[in-house]
Amino acid sequence: QMAEPFLYDTGERSQYGCLGHEVQIAYIKAYVCRPSFFTDKAVIVVHDVFGWQFPDIRYIVDLIAGHGYISICPDFFKGTDPWKPTDHWADFADWMKNHDPVKVDKEADVVLKYLKEQCGAKKIGIVGFSWGGMAVHHLMLKNPQLTAGVSLYGIIRDSEERYNLLNPTFFIFGEKDHTIAYDQITLLEEKLKQYCKVAYKIKVYPGQVHGFAQLKPEDMKPEDKPYIEEARKDMIDWVNMFI
Repeated sequence: QMAEPFLYDTGERSQYGCLGHEVQIAYIKAYVCRPSFFTDKAVIVVHDVFGWQFPDIRYIVDLIAGHGYISICPDFFKGTDPWKPTDHWADFADWMKNHDPVKVDKEADVVLKYLKEQCGAKKIGIVGFSWGGMAVHHLMLKNPQLTAGVSLYGIIRDSEERYNLLNPTFFIFGEKDHTIAYDQITLLEEKLKQYCKVAYKIKVYPGQVHGFAQLKPEDMKPEDKPYIEEARKDMIDWVNMFI
């Protein structure tokens, strides 16, 4: 019996009044937030297992838009049910088989086309959390249209080709994340040093559990707040540097 990986009680989050709106792009719904001025820079946000409507991820989309980017979170689950806080952890492996984070290429292409043709985006980055972090790691190996990526506590483990990143990628981890063993992070670091030809960065935040970086301010524990804020600043700094 694996431990439930989400140590924060996701069932007891405060509500969030979103700043953006929902759009339909081909067969995908998406949540979009734009800054108040024109920009040709965009960021795709890849949700975690709780899906594109979860308040925390919409908060992140709005936060990134506030830094001057067209920010979009598509429904990578294509209308199927996200994982719910009330679901049984024993069923998670089966659920994951039908929600594979390394099979997101088609959806990413649909969203990239929309951002370029409908929003005038010229430079597009991507950030993703947990399930989305794995999707980002995968896409940064496969899709040269993505100028930079930030993968938060998601890692592709069982593939030999996971180190030839196409563009700058930043990997964020929590020290106390028991879904990602420390030796996985060490291995990633060693292999990137060996194979990676672009800028990359790996950073581990002290005392932080899985899912720490997408909490809204009122849901943060005071002792975690400085690390959450630092991770967010680091994420935005990386995006600013390359996009």
